[in-house]
Amino acid sequence: MPKVIELPALSSDFEAGVIESWEKAVGDAVSPGDVIAEVSTDKAIVELEADTAGTLGRILVPAGSDEVAVHTPIAVLLLEGESADALDDFVAETAEAAEKPRPIARQSGSTAAQERVESGFDSQAAESTEMPRGRLRSSPSARLLARKLGVDLNDIEGSGPKGRIVRGDVVSVSRSQTAPTRPVVSAPGDTRIENDRVRKIIASKLAAAKRDIPHFYLDVDFRVDGLLALRRRLNNVADGSYRLSVNDMLVKSVARAMQDCPTMNRSWDNDTTIQYGSVDVSIAVDSPTGLVTPVLRDANLKRLSDLSLECRTLIEKAREGKLQPDEYKGGGITLSNLGMYGIRSFAAIINPPQASILAVGAARKVPVIDDDGPGVAQQMSCTLSVDHRVVDGATAARFLQVLGTYIEEPERLLKDCI
Repeated sequence: MPKVIELPALSSDFEAGVIESWEKAVGDAVSPGDVIAEVSTDKAIVELEADTAGTLGRILVPAGSDEVAVHTPIAVLLLEGESADALDDFVAETAEAAEKPRPIARQSGSTAAQERVESGFDSQAAESTEMPRGRLRSSPSARLLARKLGVDLNDIEGSGPKGRIVRGDVVSVSRSQTAPTRPVVSAPGDTRIENDRVRKIIASKLAAAKRDIPHFYLDVDFRVDGLLALRRRLNNVADGSYRLSVNDMLVKSVARAMQDCPTMNRSWDNDTTIQYGSVDVSIAVDSPTGLVTPVLRDANLKRLSDLSLECRTLIEKAREGKLQPDEYKGGGITLSNLGMYGIRSFAAIINPPQASILAVGAARKVPVIDDDGPGVAQQMSCTLSVDHRVVDGATAARFLQVLGTYIEEPERLLKDCI
């Protein structure tokens, strides 16, 4: 019997994507591991690999199709020895079966609870009829408010952990739907560029973050003469096996400071605060599709040289749109460095559900007066944006103090070698 190829769940919170291209044509032989299609998520293009050998018999969802839901049949694979003659009947039977309602699976637990679900008196079951996708993560208060305000949860990009929809997301969408909007006036010679799905998602998340997260900002200047000198020495003895950047050393410094200040490694989730068990640092990367934030996991535990190689790999994949979902989901803090553009300082918008983002400017020479008298030092300005719901000012200030010890005394980063 032919095999139906469904769009898989590419990550735990993936619900729908775009079929960007088919890498195999009808009639092509397919082997396990072959890339048969490319699917774009909200941040990257993911290669869809075959797990069974056969021949691509039919493509059900053409390239360019948007908002293709998880588990949607997208193609049919003919197995060895099968003919294409029976495809029409098989596809028709598959489509008919997909339209039939699936029975409710009985699971261990309360029989009374199961009866409520099957009889239609369970509140969550009732809510699911209002959410055809059925895979949305949302808090109970968000669902209750959405029903009260008449907001469709399918229209909301969640700002909570793993994209969970929280009460603030519903409030934001409700305001945007009721607030009057003024059309943007264009003049002769202007060109209107249609915003793609990725740009819309980025815009929605950033607008919600700035509107709903109570940001506060802390500015600090670090002397980086020692860090720059150590970087030169390490690169000189590396024999080409690695090449550290300033950003690599900053990532390591941030990770160590987060390890020393665990109360910074948290996220707000309305009724609860999530304390992360690992130190994962996101880095902001400018890609052709917009801003993406690949994650360096367990950054506090990795050697500088390994961290540097991993950084380069993730940055290249981000710019090529090849990041896998598990490479950009999560993170406890984001590092955004615009120093290479000569930017002196800036304040960044928090990347939800994270509670902080560190904006780094360019190193510059400034006059200083220290114990040896007047002189010149290399100085770098940093601005920490913080979510005041989960982190207080004193906590953030202590974090910057600890961060300063690693940046201004960089030999501390060599505790576990390079």
